[in-house]
Amino acid sequence: MASNTRDLSCTTEDVFRVLANGWLYPSWVVGASRMRDVDASWPQVGSQLHHSVGVWPALLDDTTEVLAWDPPRRAVLRARGWPMGEAQVTLRARTTPTGCQVRIDEEPVKGPAALIPRMLTTPMLRWRNAETLHRLGYLAEGHAV
Repeated sequence: MASNTRDLSCTTEDVFRVLANGWLYPSWVVGASRMRDVDASWPQVGSQLHHSVGVWPALLDDTTEVLAWDPPRRAVLRARGWPMGEAQVTLRARTTPTGCQVRIDEEPVKGPAALIPRMLTTPMLRWRNAETLHRLGYLAEGHAV
């Protein structure tokens, strides 16, 4: 499993306001390029974001589903990015003396990416998720919502 943390100068509620706005997903998730739709029930468990991954003209349409939603502490998502597969992504936020700390854990769980040895996938996911948390921080600290 690939894990990253980032200290932010905002509250855990600020972070979860960003996560709760499905239309912001491609603004903070590296690899997501556009939103096609957001279920009206987002972010309730079972609701989905309908997004595209990749770069035009090689865009692939897929979804991300909420598996658990416990604001302002924890969210668990099933991110689909076929043909690579699916990953379980857990975001946790905790209060610190200067704001909050956000942790992201990502693990390929289905498809070809789940078959690649972790010693190869973990460094790539950690590199990508460092930027993902950086972007999430900009939005949360800037009170984008």
